[in-house]
Amino acid sequence: MAKHIYLQPDAPDPIHSDELVLALVRKHVPNAKSVTGVDESGGEARTYAVDRNIILKVQRPQRSRPLTSLEKEVFFLQQLSVEQQISVPKVLGYGREDTIEYTVMTRIPGVAIVSTTLEGGARKKTLFKLGQTLKRIHSVPQNPFHESGLFPGETNFAEVRAEFQHSFEELLERITERKIAWVLPYTPEQVVQKSLAALPKSEELVALHSNPGPTHTFVSGSTGLFTGLIDFGDAYFSHPAWDLRRWNLPEDRQAVLAGYAAEKEVNDAFLSTWKIVMILSDMMAIAYQTKSSVESAADLKALVEQL
Repeated sequence: MAKHIYLQPDAPDPIHSDELVLALVRKHVPNAKSVTGVDESGGEARTYAVDRNIILKVQRPQRSRPLTSLEKEVFFLQQLSVEQQISVPKVLGYGREDTIEYTVMTRIPGVAIVSTTLEGGARKKTLFKLGQTLKRIHSVPQNPFHESGLFPGETNFAEVRAEFQHSFEELLERITERKIAWVLPYTPEQVVQKSLAALPKSEELVALHSNPGPTHTFVSGSTGLFTGLIDFGDAYFSHPAWDLRRWNLPEDRQAVLAGYAAEKEVNDAFLSTWKIVMILSDMMAIAYQTKSSVESAADLKALVEQL
């Protein structure tokens, strides 16, 4: 899989003028009137809000990297546009103007979950809907993605397993080097060995969103219910269970999985792979000492005992 290496970290990264933003947008939406905001929260892209429902997204030059691609995102969104039940931005235009690569798209209403306090029934309903949306995304025909040449990633189970092993080894290295507290009755190495031994052989591969987590999952500001999913620029091929890893706490992951399996039951190989993904996600929370690291440690113990 392509790695997160920035190609030109010293490149200029200007905030474009309203005049330039509107000129780009009007190539595709002639009646666009005004720039209403600039969002700096994206790592590799900057977005400009135009009017109430249009977004201009530009690649930030100093954050250019092999994995991220606006062209790839446009292709992905166009493949999803035929499925009306998938709530994602609609592409209105794409192009290059001198050194600027840009996309014009519709705006998903609401706010990202990371900017809210989402709890209780609204959280469960939203994560169920997210799981349902991910399943629909994974179910669209895959041949166009392969034929496009835009998507990196794995091509067979051996490569999938190698990616799991590499991801586990990176966490082992971090836990060791940073002397991260480890409270489980099994060593980190034992957890990894048991997990890789339990990973079922599966040739199931799809184009993944890559990070359908709290930053990219949008909800209504008033109801807290799911409104859509954004940012497909880091998409790659791998086992579909990888797209569920951003939600590892028990109640969250069960809601996402329930939505994922609501329209078509998942098989045993998927569930077994999903469990290994959850183990890796728990280990990541511990290795990076996130706010959920204590809960993740308890959850990790329970998951390992199920292997």
